[in-house]
Amino acid sequence: MSEMFLEKFRALVPQYLEDPWQPGDGISAEELDDALEEHAFTIPLVLREFYLAVGGSELMEAYHFFWDPEELEVDDEGFLMFLEDEDEQFTWGFRAGDLRVPDPIVYRKNNARGEWVSEDGTFSEFVFDMFDWVFTEDED
Repeated sequence: MSEMFLEKFRALVPQYLEDPWQPGDGISAEELDDALEEHAFTIPLVLREFYLAVGGSELMEAYHFFWDPEELEVDDEGFLMFLEDEDEQFTWGFRAGDLRVPDPIVYRKNNARGEWVSEDGTFSEFVFDMFDWVFTEDED
C-alpha cells in the first residue's frame, strides 16, 4: 500500500509538540488492524495513516478529541464519526459511502440539532488547518 499522508502527519509531532517523531507517537499497523477488526467498515487511507503517524500522541487530544480506532462507529445517518469537541457539541465524520475515497470530505454534526454539514475540505486539509488554528490560538 502506498503512503500518501504518513510523513506529513508524522511531521505534526515536531511542528506542534517540539519533539522528534518516535514510533510510540503512532499506532503500529498490527495494533491498528486489531483495533479495527470488529468493525463492519473499512476506514479511509488518510485516517489509517493518521492513526499510524500520531494515534499514540498528545495530538489525539489537542483541543478536540480524536476517537481511538476501536471507538469508531457509523451513526444512524450514515456517517463514520472520528472526532468530537471537548464540550460534545459537535462531531466530525465522513459519509459512509465515501470511505473508499483516500482522503474524503469531512462533515460536522451539530449534536443538538442533529444536522450534518460539509466542512468543504478533505480530512488532510481539515486536520492541518485544525492543528494550525489550535496551536496558533494557544500562542496568542
